[in-house]
This record gives sequence, C-alpha cells and structure tokens, in this order.
Amino acid sequence: MVKRVQTGIKGFDKLVQGGLPENSVTLLIGTPGTGKTLFSLQYLHNGATNKEKSMYVTLEQSLEDIRSQAKDLGMDLAKAEKTGMLTLMHIPIHDLTLNTIEQIKKEAEKRKIKRLVIDSISTLAVNAPVYTPLKDLALRDVMNYKAFFSPPILGDFVVKRFIYGFLSDLKQLGCTTIVTGEAPEKGEFLTRDTVSEFIADGIVSITFESMGGQYSRSLLVRKMRGTKADEDIHPLEITDKGLVIHTVK
Repeated sequence: MVKRVQTGIKGFDKLVQGGLPENSVTLLIGTPGTGKTLFSLQYLHNGATNKEKSMYVTLEQSLEDIRSQAKDLGMDLAKAEKTGMLTLMHIPIHDLTLNTIEQIKKEAEKRKIKRLVIDSISTLAVNAPVYTPLKDLALRDVMNYKAFFSPPILGDFVVKRFIYGFLSDLKQLGCTTIVTGEAPEKGEFLTRDTVSEFIADGIVSITFESMGGQYSRSLLVRKMRGTKADEDIHPLEITDKGLVIHTVK
C-alpha cells in the first residue's frame, strides 16, 4: 500500500487518494502567474506546522518576496523558520556553480528534510551547462548517439542528461518533493525541457485562462505513480487563506 503525504491544500488531497506518494517527485507545471509558488509554499508550511521538516529552494525570487507572498495567504514562514521546521534557501542565478546541486542535496540530508520544493527546474535546465562541463560527459554517452554533435545539439543533450540525473538524485533523498516547472504556451510536450515530465512520479498542471467568470485558474492531475487520480479539470481559487481546489459540479 502506498503511503501518502497530505499536502493540506483544501480540495487537492482527495484528488490523489489522500496525498502525494511518500518519497515521490511531483512536477508542478504552469505558465507564470498560475500559482505554482503559492501551492508549493502552502505544501511546505502545512508540513512544518505538522512537525515535518521542510525546505524550499528558490533560484528566482528573493526570500523576502517569498515570505511576503506567503503572508498574503496567512502563512507566517518566519515563525516556521524559527522553530527549525522550515528552511528557506535562495540561490541566485549568478551564484550557481558546479557544486550547487550537491549543496542542495547535502543541506536536505543534514537537516533531515521530509518535504522539499525546488523552484524551478526550468531555471536549472537553462543553466545546466554551468554544472556539466563537456569533460564530465562520458565518451560512451556521446558515442551512443553515433552522430556528430554541433553545439546546439550537444547543449540539448547536456540539458536532458542533467535533468535526468538531478531528478533521479532527488528520489534518493527520502523526501516527498515538488519541483516546479514552466509549461510552454503550446506544443506536444508538457514542459519546456521536454524530459522532466517522463521522469517525475507525478505531474500536476495549473493553467490560467481569463474568461471573465468566477474562476480563471484550473488544476489537473496529469499522472501520479501508484495512484488512481481524479482525471477531471478542477477550478482553483487563490483566497486570503490559501489555495482551494473546487469540486467539478
């Protein structure tokens, strides 16, 4: 029987048989402004409140912006930080190095983190060549393709190889992880990197469409390992008390 980790987000857990599969990696995708960060913060805050050590890693926004966003939804992240149940880590783009990924993993292991959020895989993918020098690519990896690599093709290979390794490593941490990702406006793939959607254990998609009605955002569980997930599209509302996933009527 699959153990579940409740997100605590109103209306969501019942869509996935009670919560996210324990130790899984769920990809939370959407275009900018759909609510991915707020969903992630609420997941972590609820965990910290229930004495589960949680960690949020942002590569984009400052920690003050993150705390402010959370406060608008009634979440006091600073209080959770003081108890040691919540860790916020900001790694600016210009500070990314070959050791960044190891730094995240070591911090999670040292703090015995149970809930982890990486925001976002899209930012990491863009900078993948930063942590994957060509000298570190095994010759067999390249030769398996039996083709001449022009710089663009080799760059794409590096990105895919990096994302595969990164998500695989996350699964070994013993955390129940959410990784945010940017969805393309259109196309055959769910994510801009085109590979994380196949590696992740689960995919939750949030979309935004200005329709002039009561709800402009909607949520869909695209897949969830070991779970009979609800396959309907559900209205998502951002309230001053957090996110609410409404039942389809």
